[in-house]
Amino acid sequence: MKKVQNGDKVKVHYHGTLENGTTFDSSKGREPLEFTAGAGNVIAGFDAAVMEMEIGQSKIVNIPIHEAYGPKQEELFLKFPKANFPPDFVPELGMSLQMKDQQGNPVPVIIVGIEEETIVLDANHPLAGQNLTFEIELVGIGGGLIITP
Repeated sequence: MKKVQNGDKVKVHYHGTLENGTTFDSSKGREPLEFTAGAGNVIAGFDAAVMEMEIGQSKIVNIPIHEAYGPKQEELFLKFPKANFPPDFVPELGMSLQMKDQQGNPVPVIIVGIEEETIVLDANHPLAGQNLTFEIELVGIGGGLIITP
């Protein structure tokens, strides 16, 4: 049976959890995730986990921070003057906002601090600094069949 090799287009179903068991994402009820193995389209640990899998095979893989979204980066904690926000804006810790980068692309941020004159935003990926666990099922390679339960 064919095994996943670098450059293969693959289709997987997955269920991702944090160390405390909380689900952060799942393909259940959706189309499988499709990507090119080894192309860097997914986090490194996930990419490595699908290599050598066969269609129909499932596995559970623990992905450490450095093979997931990396550690939180201090330079991505940003302080903005409250005066830069609309006058009726009421900030709350944990509130999600969206900024734009220099190219106009959306950048999600979370309010992590409210000071006298500034609001502290975290622009790190929400899963940065986390070890992740994935249950992965390979359902297709290339134009190969998709196995449905």
